[in-house]
Amino acid sequence: MCGAKAGGPDASTVKPGETTIQGSVTRDGEPVAGYVRLLDSTGEFTAEVPTSATGQFRFYAAEGTWTLRALVPGGTADRTVVAHKGGLAEVAIAV
Repeated sequence: MCGAKAGGPDASTVKPGETTIQGSVTRDGEPVAGYVRLLDSTGEFTAEVPTSATGQFRFYAAEGTWTLRALVPGGTADRTVVAHKGGLAEVAIAV
């Protein structure tokens, strides 16, 4: 199960008890709009969300090890994150 708020994450909207992965995508320190994919521990595609205009994204996911793949004009970058049940994992992705 996953999803994202269209306008970008707002800490006040994190669902208590949900396993949340959120963060931002930047290039040279500036936010970049694009997409972020959520891949499971085997590299299998699970979900994709658009980033907000400020490069922010959010997924609600099961606990475990995930790969986030940022896809933006002119580049891609992967980051691995470990999500803990009911926790919030913050991830910064520089492309």
